[in-house]
Amino acid sequence: MAVSQAQEYETIIGLEVHAQLKTKSKMFCGCSADYADSPPNTHVCPICMGMPGVLPVINRRAIEFTMMTALALNCTISEYTKFDRKNYPYPDLMKGYQISQYDAPIGKNGWFTIDIDGQKKRVGITRVHLEEDVAKLIHRPAAGGAGYSLMDVNRSGVPLMEIVGEPDIRSPEEARQYLVKLHTILQYIGVSTANMEEGSFRCDANISIRPAGMTQLLAKVEVKNMNSFRAVYRALEHEAIRQRKAMASGERLVQETRGWLEDEGKTVSQRTKEYAHDYRYFPEPDLPPLFISRKWVDEVKAMLPELPEARRDRFVAEYALPVYDANLLTGTRAMADYFEACLVTNKPADVPLTSRAKMVSNWLLGDFNRLLNATNTDISEARVSPPQLCELLDLVQKGSISGPAAKQVWEEMFNTGKSASEIVAARGLAQIKDTDELENVIGRVLNENPQAVADYKAGKETALKFLIGQLMRATKGRANPQVANQAIKKKLEEK
Repeated sequence: MAVSQAQEYETIIGLEVHAQLKTKSKMFCGCSADYADSPPNTHVCPICMGMPGVLPVINRRAIEFTMMTALALNCTISEYTKFDRKNYPYPDLMKGYQISQYDAPIGKNGWFTIDIDGQKKRVGITRVHLEEDVAKLIHRPAAGGAGYSLMDVNRSGVPLMEIVGEPDIRSPEEARQYLVKLHTILQYIGVSTANMEEGSFRCDANISIRPAGMTQLLAKVEVKNMNSFRAVYRALEHEAIRQRKAMASGERLVQETRGWLEDEGKTVSQRTKEYAHDYRYFPEPDLPPLFISRKWVDEVKAMLPELPEARRDRFVAEYALPVYDANLLTGTRAMADYFEACLVTNKPADVPLTSRAKMVSNWLLGDFNRLLNATNTDISEARVSPPQLCELLDLVQKGSISGPAAKQVWEEMFNTGKSASEIVAARGLAQIKDTDELENVIGRVLNENPQAVADYKAGKETALKFLIGQLMRATKGRANPQVANQAIKKKLEEK
């Protein structure tokens, strides 16, 4: 295609996401799929090692998890699906082929929306299909530069779901938002841990450019080896620039696979991109076709929880929360569950639900989140239960402890799991609301600050604030501010 060097180009991106499914056993055998912390090659059997003569058996739970994902992404569930052999020679594929799905995926023609600059954008899902993961190669350098590789078969055969997106994404930022949203959905519905660092959520990106206003694409490049949302963003940003520079210099773009080098911030060519016919797909002869009934689809649909976007909208409508708060609270299912558990725990009858919701939200997104981040703790692992947090909030709301004291109590609650009332009693942090109890302290404060007393009597209101501050210091913040204010005014009038 002849184009001007000054031609404006549009970026076209499609993402392929692989997510390991959170099943107890592997895809086609009974080996445990919980291999992450196990010694190498201990979760293996003749089937996942690819021994001759063995027969695979389909994991029903993996099928249901894939159906759940497809339904959450508004896909059509196929009545007829099957598994195929994808043939390619690589050291981590002992059989010489991978059992995957080619032309009859479990889910197809779906979509979901992402938020871009305050606007919703629909991104299409081509297909959601199921396959088996491969073994893991560990490359070791050696003196002299030869090096060697080790293979851990534990991962081989773990259920691996692939979500193929339509090329509807137009920028690296849209790609990042797409991945964040998809990641949240998978964790919400409980089908995958979706941990990128552990490799249970992996992304390959297809990126190409085309002259603005045209429909024909230039050569498509697949980018691999991106293990974080940030890496995906940087790799796509780099590749979009690289392709534009190549066209401007007259270089010919070719369809290829490129790897992302995080430390160097660039992509490098790995191999010429394969086409579908290179894999010589054919139906897996050891597995029968799978027919999915409408009854089974309905049963799986009933297993779906409320999805994050719907939950966010409900939080805004039902609890009158700002959209910003609702977005953060529904960022993970564990946080959203914790928040709602607090709203049904010992809720005072005289406190409106919306007020209670805002108070809980402020604590969760403020002091609670601060300590979770500082200790790298997930809220599901926190020592403080919703009833314990509610007890602390009730003490603050009733004026039993001050705001500063509540923060001290909270730190100890988070670190020890003790109750708020236990800590308040042990540290003597209960607010003093009895004027009789404050009277002696007030008398001492006024006697120690005669100039402030004189200034107040001369009409300087700032002197009252100073005296209240001295009283709060003398009581270590335990004096109730409203009670203290009235008590000091009364005492000053008596002088």
